[in-house]
Amino acid sequence: MLKVEGLTAGYGQAVAIRDISFEVQKGEVVALVGANGAGKSTTLRAISGVVRPTSGTITFEGKRIDSWKPHEIVRQARIAHIPEGKQLFGKLSVADNIMLGAYTLNSPQEIQALREQVFALFPRLAERRTQRADTLSGGEQQMLAIARGLMLQPKLLMLDEPSLGLMPTLITHLWELLGQLRDKGYTILLVEQNVRKTLQLANRAYVLQNGRIILEGAAADLINNDTVRQAYLGI
Repeated sequence: MLKVEGLTAGYGQAVAIRDISFEVQKGEVVALVGANGAGKSTTLRAISGVVRPTSGTITFEGKRIDSWKPHEIVRQARIAHIPEGKQLFGKLSVADNIMLGAYTLNSPQEIQALREQVFALFPRLAERRTQRADTLSGGEQQMLAIARGLMLQPKLLMLDEPSLGLMPTLITHLWELLGQLRDKGYTILLVEQNVRKTLQLANRAYVLQNGRIILEGAAADLINNDTVRQAYLGI
């Protein structure tokens, strides 16, 4: 579904990722693992068009998208990027934030049905549908950001540090939710600080270090890899 080849990107003169290549198959959960500053978030931004690559290609369902604008990637490729920091519209209600995710859809009936599906997946948000987004807890805001992304009916869902700053009880709920999305067949590209949980959830993973991929393989194999265990699992 997604194929990244020889991708280099950064900010101004600062190069954040260098010549990385990886792929994501339909229905997979693929993780990008690495320390802070390894280039994980930049990789997601390059795929969603927020950061323009300086070299390499990004192909989605057989079409090159590395020259597309962000709104084209959302509308035409249906790639939903849930960035670190949630980026909600705080003064709008929960329901209004969710509806903003459906701006690419035209059928009112389809939008209504999809909204009810999302509320069924996030019952806490259903209870707070009229509440302002900026009055929600951090965990509820993260759920809302994911819910808004699901309204796109994404072919690829990219999540950047979804558990960052959450209370332990809400982190448990988040991992249960991600497991449900995996089991429903969503294709997910995941960047997450909790490496152990990430590798337990994912099918495959790539390890980034200083902007380069240094390891790749089945998540079940990487969780037992000595380098991964020493660097990221504290074993």
